[in-house]
Amino acid sequence: MVEIVPLTVVEGETPLESSNYDVFVLVANFECKTHQVEIAERFPEVNNYINLDKSFSSSVNLVVVNGKRVVVSPTGPLNRCEDDVRRFFDAGEAGIKRALASGARKPIILSLDSTVFENSLLVTLLGAYHALYTTLEHRESKPAEAKKADALGIWSTNSKAAKAVQEKAQSIEAAKTVYRDILGSDPERMAPKMVEKYVNDIFNGTCVNVSVVAGAETLRKEYPCFAAVDRCANTVERHQGRVLWLDYNPGNAKKTLLLVGKGVTYDTGGADIKAGGHMAGMHRDKGGAAAVASFFYALTKMQPADVRVIGGMAMVRNSVGSEAYLADEIITSRAGVRVRVGNTDAEGRMAMVDVLCHAKEKAINEKLVNPEIYTIATLTGHACLAVGDYTAIVPNGPYRRENLHLKLQEAGEKIGDQFDCSTLRREDYLFHKGQDEQSDVLQCNNKPSSQTARGHQTPAAFMILTSGLKEHGVDSDKPLKYAHLDIAGSSGPFPGLPTGAPVMALLQNYFF
Repeated sequence: MVEIVPLTVVEGETPLESSNYDVFVLVANFECKTHQVEIAERFPEVNNYINLDKSFSSSVNLVVVNGKRVVVSPTGPLNRCEDDVRRFFDAGEAGIKRALASGARKPIILSLDSTVFENSLLVTLLGAYHALYTTLEHRESKPAEAKKADALGIWSTNSKAAKAVQEKAQSIEAAKTVYRDILGSDPERMAPKMVEKYVNDIFNGTCVNVSVVAGAETLRKEYPCFAAVDRCANTVERHQGRVLWLDYNPGNAKKTLLLVGKGVTYDTGGADIKAGGHMAGMHRDKGGAAAVASFFYALTKMQPADVRVIGGMAMVRNSVGSEAYLADEIITSRAGVRVRVGNTDAEGRMAMVDVLCHAKEKAINEKLVNPEIYTIATLTGHACLAVGDYTAIVPNGPYRRENLHLKLQEAGEKIGDQFDCSTLRREDYLFHKGQDEQSDVLQCNNKPSSQTARGHQTPAAFMILTSGLKEHGVDSDKPLKYAHLDIAGSSGPFPGLPTGAPVMALLQNYFF
């Protein structure tokens, strides 16, 4: 069970009269004439501050109105080309942070209805919740400080909208808590075995079934590429790799989603050890697996009736030592593809590719209804350079043919979880073509992705080739829709909190 601060919708014309909350956080667009009129009518004391200080409406301020604390958190402009719904997230987060700094324990968001962005209220609440999250290690080491607030309220000039987003906001926040817990926690707290325990605990007694594939011999047989990454660390029990399979099956599904997430609990670079201070933050290489668990936790709250979801979390620790997998080594994948290792720091694709192959086999052998397959990973530095703090989506032919990448991108825009779309080209497949008789595929060159042309597109081509998905392209009688989501830039800063990308966009795309 994942606990979050409960959210209550407050109705009435005069929210400042409520005695249930100790600080009132007004989120508004002070450049909007409609909001200016609303503020003048509903909050005349706040309006007096605005008239006295021209800078008041452009920064977060705390004022006292009739003996009560009021935090004013402006969204800033919303009508320029570069403005998007994240301005409400930022305002909600900044407002709650200021409220907490004042010593408040029961904040309430006061929201003025906005017609500019349809999900503005929801995104405001997600920003507020982001400020209220307490890290897993802190909750466990200091239980008395586990919660930053005891209650969260929402009042809106559109009470119907507030009621409509109440459960949605809490479901998404609970899911994001799982994401932050797994991705943000240190490499010992979330070693593979500890991730297994965490996942079993949160899904115990829910509608999600959990199964585990573990053991060196079993992994070598089932997932040989994964096992190659695992074989150095598997000499230490707590770091022994495992693949966690999650299954949400409501019956009579009209669509099937298959999600494969990379979960490298600590990325040393393998035999290409990361030197020069580049190890800091490498516990954040498990974002794909965190996203899969997060998505499934949202399912336990929403319980959609027409979509089946299968997820694979590839949990492994990339280590150095005498048993580390090596450049130039040839490994035969689950699909029977002979892979020559080029760079042991490109372990993420190796950890995922056999799990992806297994997902492909499930789609075909079990005749799953209308399957869509994803790999999700904090994979490449190139994605950070190419698209910055956004998710790079790289679709295969069948996925692209139905413009599903554009649909997902639009869903992300609506909820503030944005994507940039990339395209697979023939050069990406040629880049991974085997260069000798012993190998079918070259895993990578000997440069980091950030120094490689098309460094975030080519991994998708590698996974398509090595998993056997290439046989299910647009030229196949059994095409499979597949997209790779690189969240290296979008998963969150370090130091800082994980964002939850791309879970919000996926939920928006399929269920909201």
